[in-house]
Amino acid sequence: MSCLSRRHILAGAAAFAAWPARAQPAEWRGVADVAGALDQCHAVMIHQHGAEVFSEAFRGPEIGTPVPIKSVSKTVVAALTGAALDRGEVPTLQTTIGQLAPGLIPANAEPGVSDISVENLVTMQAGLERTSGPNYGEWVSSSNWVANALSRPFETEPGARMLYSTGSFHVLGAILSEITGQSLLQQSRERLGAPLGISIPPWTRDPQGRYLGGNEMSLSLPAMIHFGEMYRRGGMWDGTRVLSEDWVTRSFDPVTRSPWSGLRYGYGWFLGQSDGDDFALARGYGGQVICIVPGLGLTIAITSDSTRPARSVGYFGDLMQLIRGTILPLARGDRT
Repeated sequence: MSCLSRRHILAGAAAFAAWPARAQPAEWRGVADVAGALDQCHAVMIHQHGAEVFSEAFRGPEIGTPVPIKSVSKTVVAALTGAALDRGEVPTLQTTIGQLAPGLIPANAEPGVSDISVENLVTMQAGLERTSGPNYGEWVSSSNWVANALSRPFETEPGARMLYSTGSFHVLGAILSEITGQSLLQQSRERLGAPLGISIPPWTRDPQGRYLGGNEMSLSLPAMIHFGEMYRRGGMWDGTRVLSEDWVTRSFDPVTRSPWSGLRYGYGWFLGQSDGDDFALARGYGGQVICIVPGLGLTIAITSDSTRPARSVGYFGDLMQLIRGTILPLARGDRT
């Protein structure tokens, strides 16, 4: 499977202001027919080449209201990791927990925990037993979420394969707070919210007061679009560099693969391809989605009922069919 190339990213960054959407806005009403029929889907917003071509709330909160984005939060924390790397606060992605924040490692951690790298965490390849899925409730009921995540047994060597775990991103968020002296909320607002012109409300904190890394953030649909568009434009927004082009490009290089969806995974983004077009996907429980397709100048944001599951063979599969079967053909226009 190919990944999003530097050529695609540069094309998206250079052309967003000049290219018209290939499909006229009226033609995008087909999205409403498909998405509106999905009773779990709340709202969809689509931008192509920098212009809004579709926006509708079918149910749930109004479009401008911040809503839970669930594990799309992981992609936000990945962006903050890139911001710290750009600033030299994280020397390299191979820098380890032991080098950056040894005080976070509990005394009962297995040998080797200190050698887990930033890249292992941001790709969810730490190798430690997962805190997500059936382990999530026990994890968030513990008295110290960072220590609990780091004291789990190794299931595989770090870097060997993806073990989807919110604990990996919570540890990463705690490291970012340690090395910057700022909470994840402060970093999110200053390094992403301010340049993107979006509001980021406070969210869940652990018993030590650290904001949860990788879950429970809230963004409005337009804010999700701004975030996705910034990545599509190679880290730029409204003439301001938010993230380095190098970080954005590297984020879309596949490092591992999801054992459930089969999609590849980079730095906080799931990566796939549909009829020759590469896409990057931020995905959250219940069907919260940011999808960018740089080759088509496309950014999609979807919000859904966050209390209901969205499995790859269920509702998330329906959303992927919406994207692949309805939205992308419209975006291709003269190519279909």
